Amino acid sequence: MERRYRVGIIGGGQLARMMQQASIGLGIETRLLAESSGSSAAQVIPLTTVGDYTDLDTLTAFARQCDVITFDHEHVPTGHLRALEDRIVVKPGPEALEHAQDKARMRERLSGLGVPCPRFAICRTVRELIDFGQEQGWPIIAKTSRGGYDGKGVWKLHGPSEAAAPFETKPDVSAGEEVVIVAEEFIDFERELSVIAVRSSCQAVVYPVSETTQRDGVCVETITPAPGLPGTDAAALQELALRIAGELGVIGVLAVELMQARDGRIVVNELAMRPHNTGHWSIEGARTSQFANHIRAVLDLPLGSPEMTSPVAVMTNVLGGAEKDLTEALRHVFARDRELAVHLYGKQVRPGRKVGHVTACGTDLEAAMRLDATAVLTYDHRLGKAARAVGLQVIAPGTAYV
Repeated sequence: MERRYRVGIIGGGQLARMMQQASIGLGIETRLLAESSGSSAAQVIPLTTVGDYTDLDTLTAFARQCDVITFDHEHVPTGHLRALEDRIVVKPGPEALEHAQDKARMRERLSGLGVPCPRFAICRTVRELIDFGQEQGWPIIAKTSRGGYDGKGVWKLHGPSEAAAPFETKPDVSAGEEVVIVAEEFIDFERELSVIAVRSSCQAVVYPVSETTQRDGVCVETITPAPGLPGTDAAALQELALRIAGELGVIGVLAVELMQARDGRIVVNELAMRPHNTGHWSIEGARTSQFANHIRAVLDLPLGSPEMTSPVAVMTNVLGGAEKDLTEALRHVFARDRELAVHLYGKQVRPGRKVGHVTACGTDLEAAMRLDATAVLTYDHRLGKAARAVGLQVIAPGTAYV
């Protein structure tokens, strides 16, 4: 019988969907543990189990079908992953993954390694949060240590009167672990950056630094390479990402999200240990995509080249809005520019929800920015200005038509 690698993916979102697409050409069998049969990845992965990833028995039964387990998200209980490690290969392993799951542990570990981070404090009471704000100076940022995602579980606090809010809404426990509040200095940042590194047991590669634009905690656009970033600074950030991956023992993708402050500092904001939204450009924009390299890494296969296929790649997320029929919208998008790459995730359209992304590659930034012509698909209010710049008609805030 023909031998195939069997990769199990926990989580049925678009990241799992794109991991499966990267696996097809390599003859790799992907199996999925999804939250529902209608999830983005479950629509395209035949070998799907619908079940609860917080239930150890469900995880164990699923893991028995796989050679290695990896993730679409970071919400699987750390204790369950430690139990699974005795029976199946888990990559990234729980000792590494907990630094993406728990912001308090991440801050403490990175600071101990001398990695540049915002000043922070671990707070279990309102009083401790107020004390940090008084010492640091308001405003400050407060984050739940676990469970936050895409801007959820994050507060900007302007004074002591607002300090109770994070404690009123945070859970006491998430995935079996204590949830605390991580207080951080407010970084007056000029822009946000991201570095994608991929590490196997014996190799590592790193992609060019991307500039990212966030709105309401959600990524809306990336530009690669980051415009105006000196080569020496870019190389230093790439080396930093590789160092973090090695120190934490990450296997697979590590996304290092950074903030470039107006005072010149560049500090680490978040870590993710899975394919990342800021690396979607790599499907068309790199010799080997982040998804293909993640699959290679967890199987301990030689990694592919992260070299760019063109000088510039721009990726824009498709965020749900008034336009429900994205399939019909494809006709207009492709008629305008046949070089655009469109990825739709099969998700029901809801305002602000990530339902796809579009990538354009070009010889210079101005050429690649033509992807903003795809505003017909988006909900992003920011595109109003960009749409006018490329000659589109803006019908209403957040909606533009060719």
